[in-house]
Amino acid sequence: MPITTRGRWFIDDTGRTRILHGVNLSGGSKVPSEPPGATHLPDSLAERAAVSFIGRPFPLDEADEHFGRLKHWGLDFLRFLVPWEAVEHAGPGIYDDDYLDYLEAVLEKALAYDINLFIDPHQDVWSRFSGGDGAPAWTFEAAGMDVERFHETGAALLHQKQPDDFPHMLWANNYCRFAAFTMFTLFFGGRQFAPQLLVDGQNIQDFLQDHYVNAFAHVAQRIRHLPNVLGFDTMNEPHYGLIGVPDLRGLDHLPFQRGVMPTPAQAIFLANGFAQDCSDFGSPLPNLPPMKVETVTLDPQGASVWRDECQDIWRAAGIWDTDAQGKPRLLRPGHFARADFTQDYLKPFIERFRAGIQAVMPAAHIFLEAEPFAPPPRFDDACKLVYAPHFYDGMTLFTRRFNAHFNFDFFKMRPLFGEGMIRDYFSDQIGRFRAYADEALGDVPIVLGEFGAPMDLNQAAAYQSGDFSQQAAALDNNLRALDDHLLNYTLWNYTPDNSNKRGDGWNGEDLSIFSRDQQRDPDDIDSGGRALSAVVRPYARKVAGEPLNMRFDRQRGLFTFSFRHDAAVAEPTEIFVPNSQFPAGYRVEVSDGEVEVLRDEQRVLYRHSGKDMPHMIRVISNNPPPAELSPYDKLAIVGLVVLLLLYLLGKSRKTKE
Repeated sequence: MPITTRGRWFIDDTGRTRILHGVNLSGGSKVPSEPPGATHLPDSLAERAAVSFIGRPFPLDEADEHFGRLKHWGLDFLRFLVPWEAVEHAGPGIYDDDYLDYLEAVLEKALAYDINLFIDPHQDVWSRFSGGDGAPAWTFEAAGMDVERFHETGAALLHQKQPDDFPHMLWANNYCRFAAFTMFTLFFGGRQFAPQLLVDGQNIQDFLQDHYVNAFAHVAQRIRHLPNVLGFDTMNEPHYGLIGVPDLRGLDHLPFQRGVMPTPAQAIFLANGFAQDCSDFGSPLPNLPPMKVETVTLDPQGASVWRDECQDIWRAAGIWDTDAQGKPRLLRPGHFARADFTQDYLKPFIERFRAGIQAVMPAAHIFLEAEPFAPPPRFDDACKLVYAPHFYDGMTLFTRRFNAHFNFDFFKMRPLFGEGMIRDYFSDQIGRFRAYADEALGDVPIVLGEFGAPMDLNQAAAYQSGDFSQQAAALDNNLRALDDHLLNYTLWNYTPDNSNKRGDGWNGEDLSIFSRDQQRDPDDIDSGGRALSAVVRPYARKVAGEPLNMRFDRQRGLFTFSFRHDAAVAEPTEIFVPNSQFPAGYRVEVSDGEVEVLRDEQRVLYRHSGKDMPHMIRVISNNPPPAELSPYDKLAIVGLVVLLLLYLLGKSRKTKE
């Protein structure tokens, strides 16, 4: 491979350290292209097996446009979404080779643009059929469930059933609904928690994991010849399901409640046809503390989630039963407690996945994730492992509002005031991932696999005004923190078919940095971009040694970078310098050595002197933008002017007297 790893750094075939910046491609890849799978379409779940993901993320004839744009923006590293359903939707062991032909062709196009990537087996709340994306419908059938009954039994909260009234981020409620938490529990812990559930002679855990690993090993077989494919993610945001839940009667294991929330026990009873009085926590915002608004009765009217010939696996496991009056009663509220999901269930899966991929593609790196914001499993052998956590600014994501001077620390449960305090918070949170990696994995590279900001902030005002400065400010907080720790990243996300009305086409989300609806001039490569003043930024792309410090101040038009050189590296250090950040040009200052400015190529090449010293590069705008005053600064200035006028008026009166 042209890029491999050495300690905490990616290294290319010239020996230079690579800092990788890019995007997730794409949010729209979560759903099929045929029949159209956008979640606002009421019939988008009608077809289970005969679907196609060809054209996700874009038709092949659009590849030059999109890869050319991403390359121009300096985003030449991709987390490329490939849901399990895209590969194996027709049935267990039946692979969509037409889709894999398309996938191979798209990745070959990426190679032509010198764009590197890793494959992300993406999922959210298990599957499209349980309110998210990822697994094929037949996985539910293997467990005995009927996907047609999910809505009426409350087993899943589906956008398709309320296409024009789906509260923001409410899809995450499905982690506490029956369909998703049951499948995660079976996938990671079926042997222990449902030992009686066999499929084709295998326990459900082995059946599901074997098919998952084999499907992506089949993908690896098809694309292993492509040098720009660095490896595979293990699973997007794996979830524990019920594993480790202390009490099935409570919601204490959930950090934030939103909307109608059945307890796990209530969700099990609902799935078996029993009405339940569930707590409604109101609008889908993180309440601090959670505040129950009212009680809502969910009544499946006797309908069961189970196929006619199947029985409830949790009843068969002795977790619950009915009493003499035929009412459900919980027998083992702590059945899933005292379990270490990360180390005892997630780690063995990652090892299994790693072995399956590397048996086909020995050079593949494995980009591993744990639950969001949780440390990864501990590994003694971290060779070719990359830690790929996620981070989102919860305040901005959930409220779809951005305030540069106020935020909230959900870890320490405290408000944050002022830009300095907020930036320190972001830097501290991103820095946690380095500490997590050092403790569990050792000195491995980190790629922040997801972060982003809603583009529909403030009632989507930017769609009319074209002013995405608030979105840019929100993203800049993240990007500055990433630079503080010299981390690689893939921003969420770039969706080629994004629209203002339907966003990324999935559960009402809209985080794409590109939209056709903002593309006023197709001949302008930047047209259609959103928040580019933060996203398209200078960075050290290839470094002839070890990076030490990197910072970009977009208000001052100033980029600084320092590194310590490696005497074995002959190639120059390369800085990506986008012309859009320096429209009036720039000058480059260096501590020593020689510099070559290739403005047409948006590159600066720096050849250090070879002296044993830290080398520094500064890129300085010829015409830095004026510092933008905050509302608080403006208010302070107005106050000072008023005080001055009052002082002068008082002095004038005294003079007259």
